Amino acid sequence: MSEPLTLGIAGLGTVGGGLVDLIHQNGKHISSILGREIRIAGVSAKAKSEAQREGLANAVFFSDAVALAKDPSIAIFVELIGGEGGIAKASVEAALNAKKHVVTANKALLATHGVELAQLAEKNGVALYFEAAVAGAIPVIKTLREALSANKIKRVYGILNGTCNFILTQMQNEKRPFADVLKEAQALGYAEADPTFDIGGFDTAHKLAILTSLAFGTKVALDQIHIEGIQSITQADIEATDSLGYRIKLLGVARETESGIEARVSPALVYKDSAIAEVSGVTNAVAIDADFAGNILLVGAGAGAKPTASAVASDIIDIGFGFIMPPFVTPSANLKAHKRAKLDEHYGSYYVRLTLHDKPGAMASIAKAMGDREISLESIVQHRHVTPPAPGAAAHPAQHSPATVIIITHETTEESMRKALETIEKDGKVTERPQMIRIEEL
Repeated sequence: MSEPLTLGIAGLGTVGGGLVDLIHQNGKHISSILGREIRIAGVSAKAKSEAQREGLANAVFFSDAVALAKDPSIAIFVELIGGEGGIAKASVEAALNAKKHVVTANKALLATHGVELAQLAEKNGVALYFEAAVAGAIPVIKTLREALSANKIKRVYGILNGTCNFILTQMQNEKRPFADVLKEAQALGYAEADPTFDIGGFDTAHKLAILTSLAFGTKVALDQIHIEGIQSITQADIEATDSLGYRIKLLGVARETESGIEARVSPALVYKDSAIAEVSGVTNAVAIDADFAGNILLVGAGAGAKPTASAVASDIIDIGFGFIMPPFVTPSANLKAHKRAKLDEHYGSYYVRLTLHDKPGAMASIAKAMGDREISLESIVQHRHVTPPAPGAAAHPAQHSPATVIIITHETTEESMRKALETIEKDGKVTERPQMIRIEEL
């Protein structure tokens, strides 16, 4: 049998601990595949006590991840620290400069410094692999980098954040408000105490930045992604869209257009009978539209110790077999600049929810604002809420509270929609800012 394949693991949190457990339980199986022993030679963590666990009895502890990255006893450096800079970036750079292969699950690091790290890996003839950085156990990186490398990708999109999908699923199934479900997600450990990174769409944007580069051969460009979260989604939106045959999902979508790449994270309406509408709870899904392979949908666990550790281990096995290729498929020197498409040029249908003052002419004002922008309406539904008199009160005319109007448009440009809604808001006929959600044709 050949020399052992030695690992240095930096970070023994959820994913790092999961990887240690996987190698401890399935190490013999992996070794039989590779034809040589797989061995954890060294580990690094915030506290030495974290290394006192089954599977690490023979691993050397390093208080400094950079020192571990440079250590001659390891062949592969596994970075599971997290964060876009700091010790995570320094240790990965040290490993690559020391001609060590690197496996990471760090989406923030790659979305921010992916190109420069890819250049460093290619310069030193080593691998920089990151299957676990996007969608956990779902093998979307390998699918784009290997299985579909001969195809031209038309679009890549998906549910890339389990926290948001859980919240929207619970709002749908249990008819509960956003704030209430968010508290449940925090109690279950799906959302952080400060959930902004998830519910604000930023976690999805990091992942989409990586997928966009792989799909279209462009430099990673996190700052070119339009980002909207789910904070504005209300139970009224959930109920209205359900009655119209839709589900609301937070989607990351990237596609190549004539004016550039449209990459956006935002809530979207999808038809109830579409496959992605059925993806519920914390599950993730990634869809790829390719010219020869057609439409592919990958669904699975997007986070957690075991699923993410599985993805990390798959990269380790590839390296163990000597399979080395440019991190973003295209050599980094040949990656194109990311040319951002104008979001206002997006062409599609829209859902709009308006809350109107009970005043004459409100509906006519809305129709005019839409008509002036040549926006054709597919459907318009008005819900007027009537407040009955209190028991025992003298009879008087029923009191009308503000009316909710739901509009579905035919296809139009985003610029036209935004300008029409600006006009409606300025006219003073609405009690709150209009809600607009794109309808995604899948």
